Amino acid sequence: MTKKINGKSILITGGTGSFGKEMVKYLLNNHKCSKVIIYSRDELKQSEMMNSKWISDYKGQTKIRFFIGDVRDKERLKYAMYGVNYVFHAAALKQVPVAEYNPFECIKTNIIGGQNVIESALECEVEKVIALSTDKAAAPSNLYGATKLCSDKLFIAANNFLGGRKINFSVVRYGNVMGSRGSVIPLFLEMQRNGVLKITDKRMTRFNITLEKAINFTIECLFKMRGKEIFVPKIPSYHIMDLAKAINGSCDYEFIGLRPGEKLHEEMITTSDSTCGIEFKNSYVILPKGDISEYNEMNCKDPNYIGQIRNGFTYNSLNNEYFLKISELKNLIKKI
Repeated sequence: MTKKINGKSILITGGTGSFGKEMVKYLLNNHKCSKVIIYSRDELKQSEMMNSKWISDYKGQTKIRFFIGDVRDKERLKYAMYGVNYVFHAAALKQVPVAEYNPFECIKTNIIGGQNVIESALECEVEKVIALSTDKAAAPSNLYGATKLCSDKLFIAANNFLGGRKINFSVVRYGNVMGSRGSVIPLFLEMQRNGVLKITDKRMTRFNITLEKAINFTIECLFKMRGKEIFVPKIPSYHIMDLAKAINGSCDYEFIGLRPGEKLHEEMITTSDSTCGIEFKNSYVILPKGDISEYNEMNCKDPNYIGQIRNGFTYNSLNNEYFLKISELKNLIKKI
């Protein structure tokens, strides 16, 4: 049974995005937070969220606050973060082609913005910070992935500079969130109206996680974290052609080639990570090399603990043990 968050103040950067909105709903419906702060830079999305029926109808005890602000603005972040206990950092520029064409804008949000979150959390004496990452941060081949790898390292290294503060920083890394804004499924659903699905490469595979699973996993990690962990869930993969058939089996296909920086297969644990990774029943944990022995010892009595990952192991969307069938994909798409 998942533990409950009671009497804590939560701030979510990127709070009007797909993850942010669902996390707010989940917190309001399942936990007893003292306050939930939605921090984002888009006033239209905030207005739409503020006036949504599920917010308007909410009659619970949790206070809901909306803050307009950018993670690039450290002073604004600090104002929003005073009195906050837990931070979920979801704000990022995530579109691969956009990042390739506007590299420094992506750097300012994903790297400098991440450092601003870290410094603000330290100065405001937050208790826990979880930064959301992506499979594209493992052995990155595009600028977006490179900025998220850099961000991950900043959040892990932040645990070395606490100065006696009781605060922990950890990272949650997972694959494509099914149906999230800008992802392939909404794109295919739109394309099918014209009878043609544009596919980059028919050999492509991707990890897949539902928004519900992403939320639940992140909350679980919030309670498990001691600082310095990169948490990786065990999730299924799919073949891009199976997804296309699940969307609409009667469509024609147009193969357009990989976009700049795009991979055929995504990766969440590299061979380098395997030297400092631990396996559990439903997840992996990647740690700095110097912390692996102590973490192993602390978790060896956990019934879900399996042991240290073997050297040379990789966890990528092609070598995954579990692939979604077309029928499973159809059922998941119906729930979006």
